[in-house]
Amino acid sequence: MTKDKITFEQSLLNLESIVQKLEKGEVPLEEAIEYYKEGLKYSKLCHDKLKQAEKQIVQFVNDEGQLEPFNASEGE
Repeated sequence: MTKDKITFEQSLLNLESIVQKLEKGEVPLEEAIEYYKEGLKYSKLCHDKLKQAEKQIVQFVNDEGQLEPFNASEGE
């Protein structure tokens, strides 16, 4: 499945599966490293898809004139 074709939900399920395998601690080191790298890819996909969804929602709400974008760095 390509990056654009995989859904957020499938990426999250794949990531959860990898985490479960790694948490068992029964995976050989080399295999664990590969799982870890794959998990990072799924984590990035989830993050990117969430950011894209957030942008769409903020744009929609801004078009309606009801909400300004949330800036997490404000107030820190």
